[in-house]
Order: sequence, then C-alpha cells, then structure tokens
Amino acid sequence: MRLLHTSDWHLGRSFHGVGMLDAQRSFVDQLVAAVERERVDIVLIAGDVYDRALPGVDVVHLLDDALVRLTAAGAQVVLTSGNHDSAIRLGFASRLLERGGVHLRTRVEDLDQPLLIPLGTDAAGKDATLALYGIPWLEPRMVADQLGVDTASHFEVTRAATALVRADIARRAASATVHSVVLAHTFASGGISSDSERDLSIGGVGAVPLDLFDGFSYTALGHLHGRQKLSESVRYSGSPLAYSFSEAAQQKGAWLVDVGPDGVASVAEVLWEAPRPLAVLRGPLEELLADPGHAWAETAYCQVTLTDAQRPARAMERLRARFPDTLVLAFDPQGATAPAEASYSSRLAGAPDDLAVCCGFLDHVRGRGADPAERAALAEALENVRLSEVSR
Repeated sequence: MRLLHTSDWHLGRSFHGVGMLDAQRSFVDQLVAAVERERVDIVLIAGDVYDRALPGVDVVHLLDDALVRLTAAGAQVVLTSGNHDSAIRLGFASRLLERGGVHLRTRVEDLDQPLLIPLGTDAAGKDATLALYGIPWLEPRMVADQLGVDTASHFEVTRAATALVRADIARRAASATVHSVVLAHTFASGGISSDSERDLSIGGVGAVPLDLFDGFSYTALGHLHGRQKLSESVRYSGSPLAYSFSEAAQQKGAWLVDVGPDGVASVAEVLWEAPRPLAVLRGPLEELLADPGHAWAETAYCQVTLTDAQRPARAMERLRARFPDTLVLAFDPQGATAPAEASYSSRLAGAPDDLAVCCGFLDHVRGRGADPAERAALAEALENVRLSEVSR
C-alpha cells in the first residue's frame, strides 16, 4: 500500500498581497501527476487544506477539482482539519464523500474510527491491516470536556486523543496485525517553524512531546511548513508552496510511504517544483542594482534589506526597475551615526526654527535628512504660509 503524505495546502492564501491560486492549481497538477506516476493508493492531507474558515467560491472549486482528479487517478484521500480550517464546514457531507473515496476526519467522535485497508498476510501468517486515523487540530477549550481532561492544554487533549487511538489499535490487534498511520495537525517538539505558521496557542506554548506518537507505524504531521523528519516514523510534509520568505531555502515536497504486511517498508521524498523562486537580498542599493550575480533574482519574488547609511531616495522605485517583483523592502543602516539619546519631542523642542522642525521630521520618519532641493521646497512652503498669515 503506497501513501503520499501532504499537508498545509492553504488554498486561497496570498503571498505579501500576491494571489497564489494559479500557483496552487499548478501544485494540484503536480500532485495528480505524482499520484499517477508513483501509483499512489492513498493521499494524506494533515490539516490546513484551506487558509481560512470561510474560503472563497473559487477556492472551494479548486479543492473540489483536486479531490475529483485524485480519486479519478485511483487514489483515496484521508483529510483532517487544521487550525486554519473550519472543522464543521470542512467535515460537511463526510459520510457521502466516504462512498467516493474521500475520508474526512474532523470530529472528536471520529478519533478512533480508522479507515481500514487489508494488507494480506504477514511473515507470522497473521492477517495484516492498515489502520489510518485522523487527529484534527484540537482547540483545548472546545474539546477538553469531550475528551474527559481537566486541563485545557494542547498536551492534555493530544494525549487523550492518542490514547483513544491506542485503545482502538489494541482491540483490533487481538485478532490481526495492525499497522497504524496517524494524521495529526499539531506542533510537535523538535519541529522547526517558519514565519508563515500561526501559533497553536498564545506564546507558542502549544508544542506536544514527540513521545505521544511512539508506537505508531507512521505519524503524518501537519502545521509546520518545512518538510522535516523528527524521527524515522514521525515527519512533517510541510506546505507545498512557500508562504513566507523565511521558507526561501526550503525544497518543498512530500513523503511517499510504502506499507506492507510487515509494516512500513520505506519512506522516500517527492519534490514539488516552485512556480517562482524567492530571493532574499541584502546590501547597499547601488551594489544590488549593479551586481551581475543577482541576475537570477530579476524573475523572483524579492525581499530586500538595504544597508545604506542613509535611506536612498526612491528606493522601491529603483529596485523594481531591476527586480520588478520586490514585495518587501526593509532598512538596516550600516555605519550610520547612532541616534541621539533624547526623544523626538525633546529634539523638536530644541529646533531653532520652523525649517529645522520640518527637516527633523523628515529625518525622523524616513531615516534620511532633507536634501538641498527638499530644503528649498520646504523653505518656500513655509514662506508662503508666513506671507498668507501676514496678509490676513
């Protein structure tokens, strides 16, 4: 049985104001091609299929198209909800969809209701079964009572959820060999985060210990956007696309998991092609504009940090002349004179005249003093105001 572990599609998300629906359609094309090429039996989606609880109509159509194409390619789909999804809306018509090979696991009531797949006979001569369980994102305050825990924390509700799964595995193991695959949308200790994930709890204290997943044949995690291996049997697939510049160096992909009568036989990577590269550039403006080594970034989405001692005039305009898709511009002056200890208001109080006040304001808000042309324009404006007041 061949599984493809994915997560965090975030359909409908934008990237610094740029819509990504076309890029997400391209990912779906690659996913369907991989299912056909690798003869995938089951596609796993470990939460955050949507980017928001109320997705747009075109976004819903994209998921609908993806599910139709995946099942037409011969794969079943097991899908859990994440912290960006609405579990109720995503789980609508789950019993009907199950008949078409799409298995939704969005409710606490379904934690110990696995999808069961016969695997044949194992080396000991016993019947072997693949049991796929889904643990959606569990909001502690909402599910603590249902799970019978006194403390509403991510650790306690996840421990209770995995206990239900273990109890079901134990019941089934009495009559057959059970190889368990668990989908879970959570932040497991040891995972490396990026800027595009939303904390599962205030202050980021929602991490759960890795040993909660001990004993499962494979745990398919979702929530963190970098593909990573926490142990041989516990992995994040990451998001299929980069959703922040902190992910610029990540190679996006998924995990291909082969499970046979004797358990997990192999885990291999499947890589996705990025529709656009991401460039994180840093340096003085003139160097960035002239350096031929940055030619590759001219077709990339760019995050630029300028290190000029003073902020250059028309910085974004000049950058976009070479790098048209500069989306983020920041300043980190190097070698600039350290700012005075006095507050802006106290420095303003010591200004000798109105022109000094105006020039000081420019320096305060943009990190660069007024040039001669700007000083002349400000002086002229102030003189016009003075003459207007005198003539009243």
